[in-house]
Amino acid sequence: MAPISSRRIVVGLSGGVDSSTALLLLKQQGWSPIGVSLIFPSWQHECNDKRENACCTEESFSNARRVCEKLGVPYHTYDCRKAFQKEVIDYFTSELAQGRTPNPCSFCNRHVKIKSLLSYADKHRIKYVATGHYAKITDGGEHQTNAAGHSAKIPAKKKGILHLVRPKDQLKDQTYGLALLPNKWLSRLVFPLADYEKKEVYELAIKGGFNFYNKIPQSQDLCFVSGKAMSRFLKEKLGEKRGPIIEYGTGKELGRHDGIFHFTIGQRRGLRFPHMYFVKEFDMKKNAVIVTKDRKNLLQNGMLVGNFNYVSGATLARSTRAFIQIHPHQKELPATITPISPRTLSIKLDAPLDGIAAGQICAVYKNGVCIGGGTIEKAL
Repeated sequence: MAPISSRRIVVGLSGGVDSSTALLLLKQQGWSPIGVSLIFPSWQHECNDKRENACCTEESFSNARRVCEKLGVPYHTYDCRKAFQKEVIDYFTSELAQGRTPNPCSFCNRHVKIKSLLSYADKHRIKYVATGHYAKITDGGEHQTNAAGHSAKIPAKKKGILHLVRPKDQLKDQTYGLALLPNKWLSRLVFPLADYEKKEVYELAIKGGFNFYNKIPQSQDLCFVSGKAMSRFLKEKLGEKRGPIIEYGTGKELGRHDGIFHFTIGQRRGLRFPHMYFVKEFDMKKNAVIVTKDRKNLLQNGMLVGNFNYVSGATLARSTRAFIQIHPHQKELPATITPISPRTLSIKLDAPLDGIAAGQICAVYKNGVCIGGGTIEKAL
């Protein structure tokens, strides 16, 4: 069996500017990279239009292949359709059917994307894997700035424990979506864009001759289905389950809905009432969507977080002050974090927050370090 090479590295390529530039940087730094594009399924329907982050388009594979050819790097694809269907799409529809708010991108990183790249590397006796994520890995002992702009020293390295920390570009920070990764994976991961801002990445790409990457504005849609096609996608996967829309406090039926899974806590768009309403909660027994005119009725003081994963290794043994995020680009919020079991946290926010929904991922940060993340079980 061939020995593991210390300079070979698998680079996940989406065909976009970030992963292409990550590959370029590694090549310039003397690595021997191998470009790998993962094949994911997408919903095959005419209404599911193409966009910058759509899975497995001809354009995305073509871009990745051309980047590799230009740099003299081997290029391969790796079929992950079965894993993606089970771990992402089935999870996504199952959570929605239960009135929960899933986070498919976080689950994809943990159960499909990073896991599959590591699996590919293992099969080819390669230790390291790189992606174009905006995130940083450190062994401690350096200063890190949090999203609020405060600088603090990262805890010193303990017994080889690595930390996932915020990158230079705070606006593009993707540590939230990586919070579910096992700590043991960090020793094999490389994030070449950790110390670059997005504008610098574009400059590097242009300087490197990458004038053929996608120039379509990046979408915030899910990769397997566009926002415009979501309603039809859910109707096909989950059917039509009509029920009442009830006003909070009065019990008055305001209308009917086609399925609770079309809504999320805090939502106001799509209710189609003459007055502004917000989704407050769901009554699963009555298949009812409960709405309110007063946004103050959405405010909650905290949350219970389960299945918590300590991506940066060290666990919380006692209550501590930290920051939390429940959305990828949300401003971090101060809170008191109390462990009530090895993988369950009770979180008390300094100020009430609306839009807390079961199923969302809650990531916890301290001194710029992403301690980890877990699934919100309920608001408190």
